[in-house]
Amino acid sequence: MICVGIDVAKDKHDCFVLSSEGKILADVFTIPNNAEGFDNLLQTICRCVHPEEKIKVGLEATGHYSYNILGFLLDKGLATYVINPLHTNLYRKSLSLRKKKTDRVDARTIATMLMSDVDLKSYTDTAYHNEELKSLTRYRFDKVRERAKLKQSVSRLITILFPELEKLVPTLHMASVYAILSEFPSAKQIADAHLTHLKSLLNDASKGHYGRDMAVEVRDAARCSVGSVMPAKSLELQHTIRLIRELDAEIEDIEAAIRATMEEIQSPITTIPGIGVRMGAMILAEIGDFSRFDSPDKILAYAGMSPSTYQSGKLSLSGTYSHMEKRGSRYLRYALYNATKYVCLWDPTFAAYLAKKRAEGKHYNVAISHAAKKLVRLIYAMEKSRQPYNSAV
Repeated sequence: MICVGIDVAKDKHDCFVLSSEGKILADVFTIPNNAEGFDNLLQTICRCVHPEEKIKVGLEATGHYSYNILGFLLDKGLATYVINPLHTNLYRKSLSLRKKKTDRVDARTIATMLMSDVDLKSYTDTAYHNEELKSLTRYRFDKVRERAKLKQSVSRLITILFPELEKLVPTLHMASVYAILSEFPSAKQIADAHLTHLKSLLNDASKGHYGRDMAVEVRDAARCSVGSVMPAKSLELQHTIRLIRELDAEIEDIEAAIRATMEEIQSPITTIPGIGVRMGAMILAEIGDFSRFDSPDKILAYAGMSPSTYQSGKLSLSGTYSHMEKRGSRYLRYALYNATKYVCLWDPTFAAYLAKKRAEGKHYNVAISHAAKKLVRLIYAMEKSRQPYNSAV
């Protein structure tokens, strides 16, 4: 067995090659982060290995810095292990009491970890391509959050410029409301607008839902409004609405790409009532390759949804009053928590389970966390069997 440790950085990578007998085959050498450097690494590995020997390559999970070299290694058919930097750090400390932290030391540490076979699982090609779905779902998450902040700004500005409008419509964030405010971003401007034009704006934006009656109601409210006349705020409102519309279009494009990817994956997760394509995609993207996890409990731990435990001597705070660890993937935790709420709403089995936990006196959030664990066990079983959801199971 040949073990290769790679410490990944932005512009260069430090590499170290070790045999399973502990012999140094290639002391720490540095390659640039480019095609020439990658080829140099491959040639060095080939010089060190005999035909009957296997190769294990390890590198730390360093986000986008490791993505290109990881793809190169997988394309070359090398068994590659992506290691949590926390595990590397703990392992390095276990080897020495001295606080040594350099790129050269890290490359050696990673190779030594591979040689010791500390329950590591190789990174699969499926997991690598799953990064595409993860990128899409996280990108959408950030865009939706950005849009939510802009909508809060719209609500704030309307409270200043035309506070009475909020009571006239189901929500301020409607196409018809945005259509009016984009052209007339204050109560005074709406009050001075021609009724026919207002009616046309409302009718077109609402697809015929609102007409002359609503136009009259809005204009009358504007004429009696206590809203301030502030050109700077009106300009800010127009620009904010424009940004929201741009984000709407971007989010729509991202969701189309997510749908296309999910159609290729053909996961049974979307057969669970309450889990749509977007939430299902986020769960799958964050979990990645299910073969990495020996049990559903490992996924819960990865999501940071396992109960925390505190024990010192006779004092133990595990059990009744334990809290979620809230470590791990916050995106997965968010997706599982929200998906569980919808599944409990739409599926009778989960609804009954939630009601049972509530009847036991558990807080709603605690009951949802129990249902989330049940949901993770279900998803794990379905992904392993590739069978659609059956509520009778």
